[in-house]
Amino acid sequence: MTSVDTMAGRIAQIQQRIADACARAGRAPDSVVLLPVSKTFDVDAIREAMALGLTRFGENKTQEIRQKSAALAGQGLQWVLIGHLQTNKARDAARDATEVQSLDRADLAEALHRRLVNEGRTLDVLIQVKTSSEPSKFGMAPDDVPAFLRLIAADFPTLHVKGLMTLAVNSPDPEAVRACFRTLRELRDRLQGEHIAGVSLDRLSMGMSGDFELAIEEGSTEVRIGTAIFGARTYPDPQ
Repeated sequence: MTSVDTMAGRIAQIQQRIADACARAGRAPDSVVLLPVSKTFDVDAIREAMALGLTRFGENKTQEIRQKSAALAGQGLQWVLIGHLQTNKARDAARDATEVQSLDRADLAEALHRRLVNEGRTLDVLIQVKTSSEPSKFGMAPDDVPAFLRLIAADFPTLHVKGLMTLAVNSPDPEAVRACFRTLRELRDRLQGEHIAGVSLDRLSMGMSGDFELAIEEGSTEVRIGTAIFGARTYPDPQ
């Protein structure tokens, strides 16, 4: 058995837990993608993950993507922005990110589209939906999503909607956490019935290190795992 003291061992353990959660939900193990979240971890940690076959990494900030992509240029890596994106950082995201999973408002969609036109690029995006009442959580209200999808399809052809993303409530109650994931899946199911042209909603990005098994049981197609792969994060002391 591979030791969980190594990154290889931790990834193997996560993959087994993903498979077990899929089995409980009657789903195929390959129906869930693992997105390693490398935010705050250094380039050496990413290189270790690359040696294990990982090529797609989640980051919270555009400046980290820029720094890490420069240091790892030519490696064929994909950088996924999962953190809240300020409108004034749209240029950086349009230039450096492979995908943005935190699109949650019209002014950001417009800013990204404008910058993407300048870059001659298109960008895969997920719509971030707020499914909890926590003030610290970002995301669009579920009721506002249908009109937003129609706006993107009509006015921002550089943005390719691939699905929805959410952050569950931070709660010790698994049923409260599960409810957030269920809300997103049910929203997706309703939206798929509306057949909005140019919009794909196949993907549900939900679940992190502490709750990804619940997310899988509720329909997640992608789990965002950081500390369970890379270990505990250390943040700089406030100045």
